[in-house]
Amino acid sequence: MIDVVNLVKKYSGVEAVKGISFQVARGEIVGFLGPNGAGKSTTMRMLTGYLPASTGSIKISGLDLAEDSLKIRSKIGYMPENVPLYPEMRVREYLHYRASLKGVKNRIIKSRVADVMQRCGVADVSNKIIGALSKGYRQRVGLADALVHDPELLILDEPTAGLDPNQIRTVRDLIKDLGKSHTILLSTHILSEVEAVCGRAIIIHRGKIEASDTLENLRKKVQSGIVHIEVKAAESDALPKLKAIKKLSDAAVTSKEGDWVHYSCTAAPGEDITEAVDSLVKENHWPLREFRREKATMEDVFVELTQD
Repeated sequence: MIDVVNLVKKYSGVEAVKGISFQVARGEIVGFLGPNGAGKSTTMRMLTGYLPASTGSIKISGLDLAEDSLKIRSKIGYMPENVPLYPEMRVREYLHYRASLKGVKNRIIKSRVADVMQRCGVADVSNKIIGALSKGYRQRVGLADALVHDPELLILDEPTAGLDPNQIRTVRDLIKDLGKSHTILLSTHILSEVEAVCGRAIIIHRGKIEASDTLENLRKKVQSGIVHIEVKAAESDALPKLKAIKKLSDAAVTSKEGDWVHYSCTAAPGEDITEAVDSLVKENHWPLREFRREKATMEDVFVELTQD
């Protein structure tokens, strides 16, 4: 669906995007992640035709953006981070207007607008002036705008910004549902959101792609997690034995309570030490009060790949 090759964007001679290449298959929900200033929003604006690329190529649905810009835009629903709305218009009026601009046939505009208002949770404010709405409602109007022409590809930049937890959950469910019939490129700083809805993530840092893989594979590249145990075993006896485990990155005492000692064992990147720690506890007959495995999260992945 999306094929980006050696994409570059320069501002006054400075490269904001440095020759990136990636693909998004039809029907995928892909998270596009990166710290502030990484080139994330610039890339999304180039994908939607809002900004021209300095060099490189973008193909969407087999069409070259440089040659078929208008045709490609009709296939894209774009929701920028700061949604540009007409504050003096009413919600229903605005969505009717946007649908007509996007080429929706007159005979189905009314039904399309009613459908997207219901799906995005703005039907109850359909007759209100947009300028009088909260930021959360304005975000949802922007999402309805992106959906109103039923595009093949949705590009969403921080779609849940300004929403409360209940609204965030509703939008996540909506994105999952939309993923059944649309290709979605989702940019967000809420990493739990990526874990909840995306099958794959692309991480960009300083204008370059640092990683592009399934969430599970990205977690494995950083670490397989930490095993926590609380046992009745002296530090002088247990800690050297834990540190001798193969594929272990580190082991440390994190707390003590009487004779009980809490140990934290970190696996080497891509390894799993759960069984090895379990076997060691059993072999030494250490009384056990806690055994817990903490898996690597997308936050761990993000920090590992983008920290200086």
